[in-house]
Amino acid sequence: MSSAEPVALFGPEYEADPRAVYERLRAMGPIAPVEIAPRVYGQITTTYAAALHLLRNTPEKFAKDPDHWEALRSGQVPADSPALPLLQRRPNALWMDGPAHARLRRSITDSLARVDTHDLAVTVTRIADTLIDTFAPRGHADLVADYGALLPTMVLIDMFGGSPELSRRIVAALRKLFNVAHDAVQANQDLEAACLELVHIKRRQPGMDATSWLLDHPAGLTDDEMVQQMLLVFGAASQPSTNLITTALLLMLDDDRFAGNVYDGVLPVSAALDDVLWEETPVANYCPLYPRYPTTYDNVPLQPGVPVLVSFVMANTDPRFTAYADRHAGNAAHLAFSAGVHGCAGPDLARIICETAVERVLDRLPDIALARPRHQLPRQPGWFLSGWASVPVTFPPAPLVAPHTTHGAC
Repeated sequence: MSSAEPVALFGPEYEADPRAVYERLRAMGPIAPVEIAPRVYGQITTTYAAALHLLRNTPEKFAKDPDHWEALRSGQVPADSPALPLLQRRPNALWMDGPAHARLRRSITDSLARVDTHDLAVTVTRIADTLIDTFAPRGHADLVADYGALLPTMVLIDMFGGSPELSRRIVAALRKLFNVAHDAVQANQDLEAACLELVHIKRRQPGMDATSWLLDHPAGLTDDEMVQQMLLVFGAASQPSTNLITTALLLMLDDDRFAGNVYDGVLPVSAALDDVLWEETPVANYCPLYPRYPTTYDNVPLQPGVPVLVSFVMANTDPRFTAYADRHAGNAAHLAFSAGVHGCAGPDLARIICETAVERVLDRLPDIALARPRHQLPRQPGWFLSGWASVPVTFPPAPLVAPHTTHGAC
């Protein structure tokens, strides 16, 4: 690692202004030393080029398997570290390399490819209406707690054939896990138990759902592999989608580019999503990689056994890249969905879920407004995700929609 003092990705300074911490890191070079959690050390990319270099050279030069993590092997990582559930090895495609990775990833991509996108949009609308109906008559809501934090996981559980009760349990566990809370270890255990329960149900009673398709895949997944592939999909698509939905809604309510002006009119929801993916990247820092041998990047030493986090938020806001990039709506050169062999397996599905969710709120509550100025809204804690802890809004009380099924409601 570099001889420079590691910069903490936690604590009052980081929580108060992560962008200021990112600027400090940029000044240290394209890859800088960090303390990921108390007594958990590594490095992090600070530029678009460095992030892309690591992602495109995995697995040839950089491994994803945390078995390469020297500090973990030697017992230097605290067993109760809140970062451990996010960094530890799991038997899923995210943490494997080579043929083992290809086998598991194919089971996921093949199963997600069977999702009917029209049916998915209908499901999102139904679940969105179910949630909006819980607060529409009262005239106020928190777009995070009452909507964004619930909808993506409810949609995923529906896609995987789960029950409303399982949806409640998985939503609660994922929020604790992603907030890097002190009870993250227990949240991880709760999450695995809920997924295993769903696997057992679908082995007995298969249906037209993603769990059954995974079980039926030629990869022949074991129960443990099933649980871990489901955790991967839920983790990759739930809380990041929450952040994409709520931040896009915030832009639509508070940013003149999207709220409308007399010269340009109103930019569409899809443009707001693109803006968030660039500027407020929902997964801020993740994808730990391990150099396979001693090497350097732009004169920065990289040692085997030391995790290097990829900062998607620093990549997407890198001044040296963004000065030349056309960042208008539709530009997908951002790294919000990662890149390379470990890139997002379902970006198109994520876009459908998030765009439909945002549009439904705006359609149902046309006079919605922020209840507090944007600068007073609390940020989500932790180094992993970038989003809002609360987005309170007000609106004239609105009627319920026509009767609809409430499957998947919390």
